[in-house]
Amino acid sequence: MLTRALAAGFDVRALVRDPAKLATTSPALTVIRGDVLDLSAVDQTVAGSDSVLSLFGQVKGSPPTLQAEGTQLIVDAMGRHDVKRIVTLSGGGLSAPLDRPGPSDRIIRFLLKTLSGHVLADAEQHLRVLKASRLEWTVVRGPRLTEKPGTVTYRVGWVGVDASTQISRDDLADFILTQVKDRTFIGQMPFISA
Repeated sequence: MLTRALAAGFDVRALVRDPAKLATTSPALTVIRGDVLDLSAVDQTVAGSDSVLSLFGQVKGSPPTLQAEGTQLIVDAMGRHDVKRIVTLSGGGLSAPLDRPGPSDRIIRFLLKTLSGHVLADAEQHLRVLKASRLEWTVVRGPRLTEKPGTVTYRVGWVGVDASTQISRDDLADFILTQVKDRTFIGQMPFISA
């Protein structure tokens, strides 16, 4: 995502926990050390931005409400700095009104709820935070991510509607980046797949 954003000519402010692990450098890149639960770091990252791409999520050892709490801090910072556009990332387990899940989709959601219910609950709470804001939000949802090269010929649909079970990280990044300026999916949760 970062490399793609810089190649597209964006000035990027990136909040990262360990800048030493960041392989990308550019005069157009400002790196802020911290994490999404660090109010000062979030505020510093959002200040001077036109849009926010929020791509963090639960990993082993994360607080159970990481996405909701982090999203609230981002939303609050956006209010302080008059930033209106936010694009976040979530999985296909997060339900949208236009979804038409088939049997396999229902099984996957059941397994996700059973095995990682706190992750799904956190994603749902993050969505409530966005809906309660006055922001121009889009939640991009994706299936299983692969390391395959991007093709830029992905599908934009809904769970069970013009969708598959995987997408490359590169293609998902491409779609997310288009949402900085594209207003088609404001207030919606499109599902992106190969």
